[in-house]
Amino acid sequence: MLRAMSTHRLFVALRPPREIREILLAAMHGIAGARWQSDDQLHLTLRFIGDVDRHKAEDVAAALGPLYAPAVTARVAGVGLFERQGRPHMVWAGVEPHAPLAALHRKVDQLLARVGVAAETRAFTPHITLARLNRGSGPVAPFLALNSDLSSPAFDFGHVTLYESELGHGGSRYHPVARYPLDGENSATSAAATASTSSQVAAKPSSLP
Repeated sequence: MLRAMSTHRLFVALRPPREIREILLAAMHGIAGARWQSDDQLHLTLRFIGDVDRHKAEDVAAALGPLYAPAVTARVAGVGLFERQGRPHMVWAGVEPHAPLAALHRKVDQLLARVGVAAETRAFTPHITLARLNRGSGPVAPFLALNSDLSSPAFDFGHVTLYESELGHGGSRYHPVARYPLDGENSATSAAATASTSSQVAAKPSSLP
């Protein structure tokens, strides 16, 4: 459910199970000055939406209701680095295989387009952010070398979650707004879930769980 705010910063993501998050948390060290993610912050972003008003947020939650896709079996595979203006900006854990995650990303994009959310223009790289970096952060190369073979057992992403991001002093907090199962359910069940999700989001105007 949506909090009582004038705007809502939304994104769509997959949440890895606890045992996978524990593997990631154990690897999160070795870069001085890095802002490591907490357990609650670990996710794979399928689609960042950004700031929208309450009406659009409710449209987004309802638009994702018809999402129809099987669960995705994945695994953690190595680490990587994103740069911004030539400087290290973020270290992340890769997630494979790419194809089913990219297909799910496209389905989410298509559903959001129906309510006026512009299509994603950046290339989709399945990853889970481990740390954010700044000018004062230490060298990244040792961390990348040490964790180049970071891996996990296979695991399932069983549902997609629409999150609201709340920026605070300790970093962002992520509140689940609605969940959408990835279980290949039939269209009648999917339609019922859509109606239920839409009514729940619209009927609870105060706070997120």
